[in-house]
Amino acid sequence: MIKPFFLRLTLALTLGSAALPALAQVPLATPAVVAPADTTIKKYETPTGAVKKPWYKGKLFRATIIPAALITYGAITAQGDAGINHDTRTFVRKQFRPVSTGFDNTLIIAPYFELIGVAIAGVESRNDRINTLLVIAKGEAIMLASTFAVKYMANETRPNRSDDLSFPSGHTAQAFLAASIVHTEFRDKSQWYGIGAYTIATSVAALRMINDKHWQSDVVAGAGFGILSAHMAYLTHRNRWGRKSRILGETTFAPTFVPGGGMGLGVVWRPRR
Repeated sequence: MIKPFFLRLTLALTLGSAALPALAQVPLATPAVVAPADTTIKKYETPTGAVKKPWYKGKLFRATIIPAALITYGAITAQGDAGINHDTRTFVRKQFRPVSTGFDNTLIIAPYFELIGVAIAGVESRNDRINTLLVIAKGEAIMLASTFAVKYMANETRPNRSDDLSFPSGHTAQAFLAASIVHTEFRDKSQWYGIGAYTIATSVAALRMINDKHWQSDVVAGAGFGILSAHMAYLTHRNRWGRKSRILGETTFAPTFVPGGGMGLGVVWRPRR
């Protein structure tokens, strides 16, 4: 009774060994690779092999070239009552009479009233209200800090000799800052919103010269400082309110085994691109 059992066992092992090489030659099916779904992070990554834009097509260059030209022109022609400043002041005083200074003091924020009115009318802006307010606050801080720092360093006397804070024009910088924000927020809807805002800002610059408060170099440079402040506010406004922060990145937690026994918690942080 025992021998037939061992005989069957030996035969089964022999047949099994003979079948192993045949099984080894059969390729295993490769599981299908599922392409990862597109994510917000992947969407903004630079594709592999993409051609890098030249520096003169970058956002920073396009945002600074015009205001830099205005500021440079103002600095070069800031010669007090001489040269083009003298000629322009003489022409303005012959053609126009002084206007109440209360008018240009109020007109500097008129583009912001345009911004509010267009928003109330239901026109969708580029950013939501909170982010627009944050951009305005940031732009105002940049404009005030830069303009008054240059005023005290330049020590330029006003045409009416009232003080030595002529260069650049703070009123003009304020008006062009507001106009630039209006233009940026609504330029996708219509260019006329920006045209109206810049017309108001240009009127402020003209009134500062008509009222003998500033030289032409002051108002040109002031326009540059206002536009530059608005552009810098937008360029630095990357961690927008209501969106995931680019600084915090992606943080994941996972349980880990501690050597020697016990459990732990592992933290992995990846910066956002």
